[in-house]
Amino acid sequence: MKSVIQAGFLLLMAAVAAGVTREIHPRAPALHLSEAPRMKDEVNLKDIQERWQGKVLWIDARPAEAYEKGHIPKAMLLNEQGFMDQVLELMEVLQRTTLPVIIYCGGEKCEASRKVKERLLELVPLDDCYVLKGGWPAWQAAQK
Repeated sequence: MKSVIQAGFLLLMAAVAAGVTREIHPRAPALHLSEAPRMKDEVNLKDIQERWQGKVLWIDARPAEAYEKGHIPKAMLLNEQGFMDQVLELMEVLQRTTLPVIIYCGGEKCEASRKVKERLLELVPLDDCYVLKGGWPAWQAAQK
């Protein structure tokens, strides 16, 4: 029993020391969750508004069923499931656009937009092609 009390006391003292160190350390890490850093090819809605005043070409990389339920106004469907047929339908628009192309999918952890972007860039040389950080949920949240 005595060793359990000693272990508890040592644990308590270590926690107090850690808390004091965290409070006085000049580069202490945040204890709350923060937004993950953006990758080089990601933009957020604020970037889109500031850099291009919202004038972009939207591509929805979600499944067709999700697109039909709702999408960003004027967004074009281009997903992994129907890529070749869809890209052929969009080829003229994609080759002529001078607007930045922003691809989004179903959420923060969704990789569909990045996969569609990679495949698209193999076929069409786009200067400005990005992935929307946070995807469709970020767009929906901004509309509230």
